[in-house]
Amino acid sequence: MSGILAGKRVLVTGVVTDASIAFHVARIAQEEGAEVLLTGFGRLSLVERFAARLPKPAPVIELDVTDQGHLDTLAERIGAYADSLDGIVHSVAYGPEGAFDFLNGAWEDVSTAVRVSAYSLKSLTTACLPLLQPRGGSVVGLTFDAAVAWPHYDWMGVAKAALESTSRYLARDLGPRGIRSNLVAAGPLRSVAAKSIPGFAQLAEVWETGRAPAGWDLTDPDPAARAVVALLSDFFPRTTGEIVHVDGGVHMMGA
Repeated sequence: MSGILAGKRVLVTGVVTDASIAFHVARIAQEEGAEVLLTGFGRLSLVERFAARLPKPAPVIELDVTDQGHLDTLAERIGAYADSLDGIVHSVAYGPEGAFDFLNGAWEDVSTAVRVSAYSLKSLTTACLPLLQPRGGSVVGLTFDAAVAWPHYDWMGVAKAALESTSRYLARDLGPRGIRSNLVAAGPLRSVAAKSIPGFAQLAEVWETGRAPAGWDLTDPDPAARAVVALLSDFFPRTTGEIVHVDGGVHMMGA
């Protein structure tokens, strides 16, 4: 099969529904020739239901990124379907309600947000290292621009800043092994994850008031998904530690 991911094997985390960016990454990756494996957390049957909507069947492997037992056995469990990986997609984030209150957020809530949303990029990648080596590969995560302070995002914004820093350190340490680490900073999308963000509507207003010169559709995950697939490919062989903004241009606009 032809395509920019022809012959590659890619692990995609974070498929919750068919509106998830991760779902569309998996779909486009398959269309571009990749063999795709998914991970699921919690209701695996639900993930399997959406996996069945992909162009080709994709196995679903259970993974809680905060469960060291899951991480320790991940490479072995992936090995039941593939003896190597060429790419990993990190689309995992979570913050308890308290993480969305900056001044009053308790450390327990903040630490959960950072562990799930940032530290997991490192733990997921290192868990898969036996399958990425010695051939190398590409790790791509999803972020929400952490260079500025957003209304209501609060400690989740701090967690995303930690994610962005984590990606740079992974790029530094794994580059000599032929492994690249990059992020896609996507604009806001109406999704299951968005429903858990207090004040999401106010946040999204930034994109709805004409500040995106290239335009933005809150219901279309395709542009962000295509950027992830491009970074998984061999078209960026020396690009690492980078953040590609797919937000209609909002990130570069002034007043």
